[in-house]
Amino acid sequence: MKLQLPGSASAPRIDADWERGELRLSGDSYPENSFEYYAPMLDWLDAYLRDPPGPLRLQLYLKYLNTSSVKVLMDVLDALEDAWLAGHDVRVDWYLDPSNPRGAELAGEFREDCSFPFQLCEAPASGI
Repeated sequence: MKLQLPGSASAPRIDADWERGELRLSGDSYPENSFEYYAPMLDWLDAYLRDPPGPLRLQLYLKYLNTSSVKVLMDVLDALEDAWLAGHDVRVDWYLDPSNPRGAELAGEFREDCSFPFQLCEAPASGI
């Protein structure tokens, strides 16, 4: 099962691929209603983690997150933490925009609260 949301100037593109065990978010995240926007992704994640067919890799290419987007991401990371503690293979790779030190600080704060593999990576030269 795949999920694709195209994103916009204020909402990230979301690509979820069940067979590959990948969930990718890219762009800025300040939609008018974060919980409504992210609902399909949260449903996909919940279904995947209920009986994971394999490892799950969350790839984040996020430049900016508003407060409600931060809350949604906290919920995602909590779900991954629960899956990890239940013995499932999960990991996060957060690709950082070098021109956004606040983004790196936020990603580092998230990483401190997670016991599963959580990499802070340099964004590709093509940008994020």
